[in-house]
Amino acid sequence: MKSWVLSNHADVRATVNDPTIPRSPDKAEEGSFLSMMSSSGESEDDGPSILFLDNPDHARIRQPLTKAFYARINAMKPEIEALVDGVIEQAPATGPFDLVTEIAVPIPILAIGRILGVDEARTAEFREWSEGAILSLNPFRSEDEEKRMLVGQEYLRLYFDELMVERRKAPADDLVTDMVQVQEAGAPLTDAEVRANLLSLLIGGNLTTTDLIASGVWLFLTHPEELAKMKADPSLAAAAVEETLRFEGPVSITSRVVPDEREVAGCPMHKSQVVTMSLHGANRDPAVFEDPETFNITREKKPHVAFGGGSHICIGAPLARIEARRAFEKIFERYPDLALADEPVTWRPLPFFRGLEHLPVVSGS
Repeated sequence: MKSWVLSNHADVRATVNDPTIPRSPDKAEEGSFLSMMSSSGESEDDGPSILFLDNPDHARIRQPLTKAFYARINAMKPEIEALVDGVIEQAPATGPFDLVTEIAVPIPILAIGRILGVDEARTAEFREWSEGAILSLNPFRSEDEEKRMLVGQEYLRLYFDELMVERRKAPADDLVTDMVQVQEAGAPLTDAEVRANLLSLLIGGNLTTTDLIASGVWLFLTHPEELAKMKADPSLAAAAVEETLRFEGPVSITSRVVPDEREVAGCPMHKSQVVTMSLHGANRDPAVFEDPETFNITREKKPHVAFGGGSHICIGAPLARIEARRAFEKIFERYPDLALADEPVTWRPLPFFRGLEHLPVVSGS
């Protein structure tokens, strides 16, 4: 991998929050895993994603996007919560079912799709395209995964290009309209940059929030004493989201690139070397979290790093929190006797991400 690895909380937080340490894979030394991501499936018409962009371009793109995105989330919070409720109410009422397929998958893709303004009739297509496109974050993908990635990226590009043209002609109440209007108001953003970062929201808001919801339900079902706490006091759902993020966060690592000859975390490092930070390791550091291997939704509040940090902190964090909190409240309200089915859960084999592929559950209510 050709990478330094940091795993304790203090070193990880200091490094992700250091504005002098860049993120771009283009700056990484040849042969490192991060350098393998620098042109994953990109076409010459692609704009840069804020996921891997450094300043000044990172701030130029992220600031107007964040302002528009957060305003829309705040305005749509009741609608997002109602959408979560609707998905759970439409899931099977009794018997065995896969909670990932029936609940955890549709919630985030419907929510981010509603925010962006995509056609809900094409939800299944967007899920498939997003699952393909996110493989660009796997530098060890197979030949079949490479093909699936390219197909997903191409279909998403075409759809958003068309949607941006439509919104210029006929504005709607959605984020795509917000962003083309930001452009028209003078923001220095190209169509390719807007498209690339709307796609990042779609992809990022899909997989990782699915994983957060499913992992949280699995943790509750394997820790009945914690579920009893939340049933007794549903206001603990927000704290449960934070503990799920700490204990079983959807993203395993993040990375930075050493910009010059310097010490990082007390270790001499050379220019262009990659520093990989274990978010999972940092979130179970016993120097910060008492009894860190225990899932405890009433633990003393301490800052986890599940969403990374610094200027690259996850832009979708507020939306993920709304969706997961509401999902935890509603799932155990509708299914008071929910239990794991008598078959193994399946974890997704995607490097650097942690999530359940299937979560078989049963309910008799």
